[in-house]
Amino acid sequence: MTATNYDPRILKAPHPVPGAPDNWKRFFSFNTDAKVIGIQYIATSLFFLLVGGLLAMIVRGELITPPADLVDPTVYNGLYTMHGTVMLFLFLFPILNGFNNLLIPTMIGAPDMAFPKLNAAAFWLVPVFAVVLMGSFFAPGGPASSGWWSYPPMSLQNPLGHFINGEFLWILAVALSGISSIMGAVNFVTTIIRMRAPGMGFFKMPVFVWTAWAAQTIQLIGLPALTGGAVMLLFDLSFGTSFFRPEGGGDPVLFQHFFWFYSHPAVYVLVLPVFGIFSELFPVYARKPLFGYRFVAIASFGITFLSLIVWAHHMFYTGTPNWMRHIFMFTTMLIAVPTGVKVFAWLGTLWQGNLRLNTPMLFCLGGLFNFIFAGITGVMLATVPIDVHVGNTYFVVAHFHYVIFNTIGFGVFAGIYHWFPKFTGRMYYEGLGKVHFALTFIGATLNWLPLHWAGLLGMPRRVASYDPEFALWNVIASIGAFMLGVASIPFILNMVSSWARGPKAPANPWRAIGLEWLLPSPPPAENFEDDIPTVISEPYGYGLGHPLVEDEEFYVRRSQEA
Repeated sequence: MTATNYDPRILKAPHPVPGAPDNWKRFFSFNTDAKVIGIQYIATSLFFLLVGGLLAMIVRGELITPPADLVDPTVYNGLYTMHGTVMLFLFLFPILNGFNNLLIPTMIGAPDMAFPKLNAAAFWLVPVFAVVLMGSFFAPGGPASSGWWSYPPMSLQNPLGHFINGEFLWILAVALSGISSIMGAVNFVTTIIRMRAPGMGFFKMPVFVWTAWAAQTIQLIGLPALTGGAVMLLFDLSFGTSFFRPEGGGDPVLFQHFFWFYSHPAVYVLVLPVFGIFSELFPVYARKPLFGYRFVAIASFGITFLSLIVWAHHMFYTGTPNWMRHIFMFTTMLIAVPTGVKVFAWLGTLWQGNLRLNTPMLFCLGGLFNFIFAGITGVMLATVPIDVHVGNTYFVVAHFHYVIFNTIGFGVFAGIYHWFPKFTGRMYYEGLGKVHFALTFIGATLNWLPLHWAGLLGMPRRVASYDPEFALWNVIASIGAFMLGVASIPFILNMVSSWARGPKAPANPWRAIGLEWLLPSPPPAENFEDDIPTVISEPYGYGLGHPLVEDEEFYVRRSQEA
């Protein structure tokens, strides 16, 4: 039997899996199974995607007309602050932690995470800081309204003198989020280094595992800076210290260094796992090996290293000396090199491939297209003159969302559709998936593409009212935002109805290569249990005839279990 790993004998639906009963109670308990925790993360984050999307539609409803006529400007500031924070800390970070929990153990042949109880505790901090964060919007004295970056001195204002106010709760929630993410990072990195299957050297790991490892290394290095800065800001706000208060000898720009030392690399914490998803899915749906596998894997850590020395390009207009501007302009541009390695590898994989344009592939192709566009505008913003000119305009908002949603969001949806059969045991409905993609791609393009022009023409960001000359661009953007809201309807219908009564999923519906596809759908509690195969080749042997694992009888045993 060859490396195709999709012997028809193992494509039948499995019997109910011991240790993973088909009930909902385990998803509401302190369960230490990484697969259950992964689904808990994903379901929770998708709920907050709807919350953050609703906040975004209110913001776009305000901006559809030039005057501030829908909500009070103070409430508007709280709305966009909460939107950004919810989308980052309650949608993107948790959902990617969900993928890490589902995929890392099954891809490397581990029975579970290295620290299962720590893993569960990291998840259950998410609803805790979610309650604190959402409560901050309704706190006495008004909601936090200084943006998701929370720069002092604006974030240190407390005119009504409430000790427990919106900003206090907001900062506390961000600090708790940082603690949860650090706990998760320790778990993921330890699992990858210490719990791989026999024979799985580093250059036999799937690229998703490489990108997760690289991303979590950034978490371990950079996140303590933001968490520490948030605690210092909390002390300045409520306990009379002066870390960032200029009247007490503090320096408000110091907080920007703490914040951006992590918060720019945080974009790579989010996008690196999506690069891993692209690297896993393109070979499957093109039926070709991943082009330049080793270079793609190494490039992940090239991005990790460079991401930690680019933070000051967010501070070009805060009195940064010219020599420092030039250094950070160069390092920011340099990060395009390892990123470009990945893009050209994906294009090489797609070239002359036997493409299958089902829903996961469509989201991957849409995400790749959007990322190339975002990369072009990113190089523009890396240059000092352009960044100083447009840094406080909607051009930055448009670029940021092309990365955060049009690339990362598309990759997340691709991953959900691709691995949905494996971890639920059910097939999704392809028609609804394609409707979801079409509405999402058109809505996202209408939402953020016009804002590039508005920004270049000078429309400032973070405002509830604006000059009427920008009205047309904002009307188009708001229509796109509402279309994205509509796009959530077929997605929700697909996920709920498919999981409840969708067709039974075979073990390997996509004829994919990788250890996770040798497991039943859904996998048993401890994945391979005592039947862990020995890996003998790279994970992308499509069409090469190389066996993935040493024991060819392994496939026969799996087919008998199915």
